[in-house]
Parts: sequence; C-alpha cells; structure tokens
Amino acid sequence: MMKKLKTLGSIFTLIIIFLSCEELPDPAGRRGIAVVPAITDIDPGIFDSKDLENSYVEFVVTVPAGTKPEKITVTGSYQNNSERIAITEVTSFPATVRILSSVAAQKLGIALDEIENGDVFTFELLTLANGLATFSNAVLFVPVACAYDVDLATGSYHSVSADWASEGDITLSADPDDPYKIYVSGLEEMEGLIEDQGPLVMYINPATYNVTVPEKVISSDAWGYGAISYSGRGVYGSCDGSYIMFFDISIGVYGNQGTFGFTFTRNP
Repeated sequence: MMKKLKTLGSIFTLIIIFLSCEELPDPAGRRGIAVVPAITDIDPGIFDSKDLENSYVEFVVTVPAGTKPEKITVTGSYQNNSERIAITEVTSFPATVRILSSVAAQKLGIALDEIENGDVFTFELLTLANGLATFSNAVLFVPVACAYDVDLATGSYHSVSADWASEGDITLSADPDDPYKIYVSGLEEMEGLIEDQGPLVMYINPATYNVTVPEKVISSDAWGYGAISYSGRGVYGSCDGSYIMFFDISIGVYGNQGTFGFTFTRNP
C-alpha cells in the first residue's frame, strides 16, 4: 500500500560552521587585513569516552596562499561555557594539530570522571596577523562518544518508522574492504516486496559518525506503482550501535513521498 505522505524536519550534525570573523579589541587600532584560516582533514573527530586519558582529535590548520600570520592559538571551551582557554599554538602552516582529551580537560579545569557521553568540546582559532587578532570562521565541535566498532555497527537490527508505518527486522553488514560502508537489507522485504535492486548502502563518516545514504533503488516493483528508492542522512550511535535515520523515499511515477524518520536498534 502507498504510505501516508508526511515530511519531517531534517536533523543536522555540524562539525565546521562558517561564520564571520570576530575581531578582538586592538589598542593600536585596526592594522592590516585579517587572515582567515581553516580547519581541514579532521580525523578522528571525537573524544573516546572509554579512553579519555589517551583519546585525541587531529586536524590540519591551513591559511590562504600568500599569507603568514604571526601565530594561531587553538582555544577550547566545554559545553556551553565559551571559556576560550588557550590549548596550543602553531606558527607554521599548514599545521597538523593533535589535542588529547586529557590535555583539553586539564586546561579547562575538568576532571576526566566528570565527562560524559554526549558532552561537547569546542575548539576555535584565534589568529594574530598584521597586528590584528581575530577568531576565525572555523569552529570545531568535538563530541564525547565511543570509538567505532564495526561489530557493534552491524548484525541483526530492529527497524521502526512510525512515519512510514513500517516495523520489522533488518540486517546490516559491512563491506569487507571498508568497515564504514554499511549494507542494509530488509527495509522493504518486511513489507512484502522483493529487494531485487538492493541492498541499500550507508556511509558512516569515521570522524563525525554522520551517516549519508546516496539514492538507491532497492525494489523494482513497489506494490505495482514502480520502483522504490531511498536516500537520506542520519547519525550513528557509537556506544550502543543504534542509528537515527531520515530517508527520502520515492516511488515510481509518484515521485518523492517525503522525508521519513527511522530508528535502527540492535536485536538482543
């Protein structure tokens, strides 16, 4: 049967947000032009809650070609406190920066046993260039989560979607050459369809655990209305193996049916 149309709002987990530079007071007045650096190549992008003593994040700080700031200070804040405490400095670029969770916690005055899953550290770049001090437009949000375990991310799962009015068991398996490439089988088999074009493929970002799903036809005949395809995005819960997904579903000549929320939880 065709499903009742309903569109959900999208969720989004952002790691880098691009904003305007925030200029700090300069007693000598504005001198020169601000240099706007960037944060790239984030990997890993979480603090492992099971090993906070040794866990780290790593990224590369770059500056525009032809520019040479005097220094860039990486500042840190915890939760919503906006302390902007200096964590480390770099003076040559591009620069690879590694920040231990234990070091960040120590500089911010936080005991490791106070840190919980879901907590967030914020790292910003304070740039000194041409006598001008600015916070750059690159902000890195680092969540506290569990390290990736492919065995926890795959296996027998229970899928529930109140929006798409479906519920049943599915199977998730990893590509043998890429543990972050996950195959999903059973989403439409539970509704009596043959997944002759499946499986659906999901990609877990190893740095952020965001999940992306390129559009894929998984059944060529959906109740006589034509092929059914899924695409979407979501987030993987690295501590319990769960997925929260939002799928755009299209059916044959009727086209896009909307965005539908799904939860995948591991079967016991």
